Amino acid sequence: MKIKNFYDIVVVGSGPAGGMTAMTASRKGASVLILERDREVGIPVRCAEGISLTSLIKFFEPDKKWISKYIEGAKLYAPNGEAVLMPSSAIGKGVILKREIFDAHICNIAVENGAEIITNADVFDLIKKNGKICGVKFRHFNKEKIVRTNLVIGADGPESRIGRLAGLKTFSQISDIEPSAQYVLTNLKIEHKFSHFYFGKKIAPGGYAWIFPKGENIANVGIGVRADKCNGKNAKEFLDEFVSRNLPNAKMISFITGCVPTGMTLKKITADNIMLVGDAARQVNPVSGGGLSNVLLAGKIAGNVAADAVKMNDFSNKFLKKYHKIWMKEKGNQQKLLHKLKEIFFDFSDEKLNDLTTHLNQIPSEKLTQFQLLKTAIREKPSLVKELIRYYL
Repeated sequence: MKIKNFYDIVVVGSGPAGGMTAMTASRKGASVLILERDREVGIPVRCAEGISLTSLIKFFEPDKKWISKYIEGAKLYAPNGEAVLMPSSAIGKGVILKREIFDAHICNIAVENGAEIITNADVFDLIKKNGKICGVKFRHFNKEKIVRTNLVIGADGPESRIGRLAGLKTFSQISDIEPSAQYVLTNLKIEHKFSHFYFGKKIAPGGYAWIFPKGENIANVGIGVRADKCNGKNAKEFLDEFVSRNLPNAKMISFITGCVPTGMTLKKITADNIMLVGDAARQVNPVSGGGLSNVLLAGKIAGNVAADAVKMNDFSNKFLKKYHKIWMKEKGNQQKLLHKLKEIFFDFSDEKLNDLTTHLNQIPSEKLTQFQLLKTAIREKPSLVKELIRYYL
């Protein structure tokens, strides 16, 4: 495939954040090139693949081609094994995606609107002229290539080489980076109508384990932990212990590892001729580590601002930081509060988690919501009321 010498926008990374940004910008008439390091869009899948149905339909009409399972609620397990059921009537339905197909679907829409994609394209440097970013360098089948652009968008994950090359501060505290490991397992006997979450310092210190059903006897089974609380053990070791204890007859289909950024949005996610989106900008939910709904929203905002920058021929940080401002209003300020809640919830002792579960089971399941968990956090730390007033009222 022959590429042009110039594109209005170059997006580095074809995951949901990059794909959504490219799709949105191309729909508004910008010429867009997506550069993907891996050989295929959506592969490998580094995600538990869950999203709420309410969040999904804000952006796409559900399609059975990229949906594995509809979920009717969640079960939360305390360290002692007691479970709390949060039905869909209280928290809404969920969806387990086929991410490799879903990601490709987003990029396909971008291509239908004029965007182009190159896979096996490893971006290793930015081109600058008089200190101004004006393109990228990438390796494609052992050949170095360049492409010029007015705007580079880094959607290249939590390590974000693009962010570092642009001089943006992408450092995260170790407490805000969670190593994770996940199997796709079959030969399971599980309640496949629900997603399952397991908490406890011995199970997953600073995080939790999950079972996300993809069918009646198959599921994503994973774990996320805080590296500074693991006493030398890694995420896979915790996961293997969890599987051995809870799913002894399971058979493995695949295995992945990664790191999930669970901090707040970076203080600066734009500069002249550069934007960061998704994990690169730290836009996930700090409590759950879930990122799909957040990064789809971020990609839509970034794509709209990027397309407007093309129309105005203004790629200055003064113009581009509108994206950051809109994001903070839509989700970023809520993310700040969730980060505070994360520090409280994941610092609970196992005894307190057991007591909390017993208390929650006294509430009718149809009335159990995330707000009940929030009330518990407020009881533990009354100063959070001020944060609620600041960010919501």
